[in-house]
Parts: sequence; structure tokens; C-alpha cells
Amino acid sequence: MRVALAQIQIEPGDIAENRERAVAAVRAAADCDLVVLPELFDVGYFAFDSYARVAEGLDGETLSAMSAVAAEAGVAVVAGTVVEDLAATAERGVAPTPAPEGLANTAVVFDADGDRQLVYRKHHLFGYGSAEQELLTPGERVPTAEVAGVTLGVTTCYDVRFPELYRDLVDQGAELIAVPSAWPYPRVEHWQLLPRARAVENLVYVAAANGVGEFDDATLLGRSTVYDPWGTVLAGSDDDPTLVTAEVDPETVVATREEFPALADRRR
Repeated sequence: MRVALAQIQIEPGDIAENRERAVAAVRAAADCDLVVLPELFDVGYFAFDSYARVAEGLDGETLSAMSAVAAEAGVAVVAGTVVEDLAATAERGVAPTPAPEGLANTAVVFDADGDRQLVYRKHHLFGYGSAEQELLTPGERVPTAEVAGVTLGVTTCYDVRFPELYRDLVDQGAELIAVPSAWPYPRVEHWQLLPRARAVENLVYVAAANGVGEFDDATLLGRSTVYDPWGTVLAGSDDDPTLVTAEVDPETVVATREEFPALADRRR
């Protein structure tokens, strides 16, 4: 599998411009098998006042556009994440929801035919003075999906600080974990350490896709990176808009776990 991390510029609250950039990034990565978009690429994580305005159900305009461009480009897409209107989703009966109303921070995986394969709602909502815990409902499910011959899981940004979530995904056979994120300065060292640690301790590929852009009180730091099961950086970036690409081979996961069978020594 060839993975692309779409490190796009995100304009606060400008859903039309952000959607256009996401679509363009998927088209630019048409020679890949999977494209991963950043967290809340639709509105920008720190544009809290715009969440309610842009929220949509799983069959809303933004996710429909992601489904369409996935099929057009023939590439799977981690459309993640967007602000989901849980009531709109529940009303249409599109997918199980954690609550009948409210908003969620939701990633959706579309395959290369544009069909929805996975819905992941962010489990750990950021505190630390953020409005996310006040505005959003946490997810409950930790699904995986087979995408282009690889078992894929998704977590979102702050989730990377909670290693037990990654163990759940590994127990379901995950070989690659995508991490759509909106990680800001100054926590560069944390961004470089935590996804790498999750790769090392789980002997799994981790593809951490961050955005770039400035908000009133935060600046996204970019540095999207793909780590292999040894924690080696396969590809990375600085803080400019770009596509980061790397090859992911599930056989490498098998070989690494055979060579260093730490997971077999777990005591539950």
C-alpha cells in the first residue's frame, strides 16, 4: 500500500475552501492507495464557534464530496475528521451513533469505490482549556476495516496519548493506524514522540497526518509522519502544505512481530 498524508492548509471556519483543498489533495494523490486528511479539515479544530454551523450527518455535503473524489481518483480516503451532527446521522439511519443528538469529531474511511468502510468518533476529547469537551460527544466504538489489503484502524489526535486504545486496535488485527490530527505549537516533541511510541509498542505502522494553519490562539505545526513497526520514520514533512508519501507492507508487520515477539509476552 502506498499511503499519502495530505498536510493541507486549513482556514478557520471556511468550510468551502477547506473542502476544495481536501478534494484537490486527494486528486493529487491518485497514484496512491490511501490518503489521510487532518483532523477537522472541514472547519479547523480551533474554530470552535463554527462547529455547530458546519456540522453535518454522515451523508452530508463534505463527506459526500470525499466519497465522490475517492471514487473519481480510485484511492481510499480517511476523511478525517469532520464535525458530525449526530441527530442528522440518526435521523437518516446511516450508522450507529453514540448519542441521538449533539456533535462528534468523526473520521470516515471510504474505499477506492467511494463506499464507506469505517466510522470512528474521537474517544478522548481534549481538555486543557479547549472547548472540545463542552461541544462534542465522545465515541464508543473502535472499528477496523480492510482497505487495499491492509487492516486499518483510526484514532484522532489527542487519542495518541492513550495507549490502551491502540492495544484494542492491534487485538483486532490492525496493521496500520491512521491518526488525523490538529497538533499545535509548541508541543513539537510530544507530536514526534507519541505516534512513534505507539508504533514501537504495538509493532504497527502509524500514519500521523497533521494540518497547517493559523488560528486566533494556535498554530498547527504540520510535521506529518509515517512510522514503520520499528518506529523508523519512513517519510515526514515540515510545517508547509504538502503530500507525505510512504510504502506500507503488511508483511513487514508480520516479520517484525516474528523477529521481536513482544506482543506475545503481554500479561493481561
